[in-house]
Amino acid sequence: MSASDTGAAGLSQGEMAQLSVITLSVNDQMRRLEVDPRTSLLDALREHLRLSGTKKGCDHGQCGACTVLINGRRVNSCLTLAVMHEDDEIVTIEGLGDPDAQHPMQRAFVERDGFQCGYCTPGQICSAVGMLAEVEAGWPSHATADVASPRIALTDEEIRERMSGNICRCAAYPNIIAAIRGIARGGLE
Repeated sequence: MSASDTGAAGLSQGEMAQLSVITLSVNDQMRRLEVDPRTSLLDALREHLRLSGTKKGCDHGQCGACTVLINGRRVNSCLTLAVMHEDDEIVTIEGLGDPDAQHPMQRAFVERDGFQCGYCTPGQICSAVGMLAEVEAGWPSHATADVASPRIALTDEEIRERMSGNICRCAAYPNIIAAIRGIARGGLE
């Protein structure tokens, strides 16, 4: 590697990046970490905090398997750096609920069979929770029929559009939509 190559690549092979000391609020717990400042939130969650529910799918923000909630909004954790979230509330699938006390959306996915292999399920559930908060706040989507209306009709088309950033390779989409629709209407249908 030439001197001009090392400048373009950032660090030379012998150099190490300075570690950043950060404190993250994850699932209502303060967690102190020492990470390379280039560490994605996804890698901080999985590799440093050992929260394996958040999945690494494409690592490019295209599949949604890494979706978590940050300050109540859904975010692809592979596309954001851990050091950016010191003052934020991060919720992963582990923070939504557990087998003994499931979040209603988790229960709906189980009861409606909204998963097959389960790999995308944590991201789907976090995205669905965030998506329903967006609807409640009145945020329109591309599929919203009347963007001026204070209430958004949560049709199957609206759900599909809002969840389009979350891919399920097993094609459990009809059951995912049914689970979300059931929760949006106040419980399981």
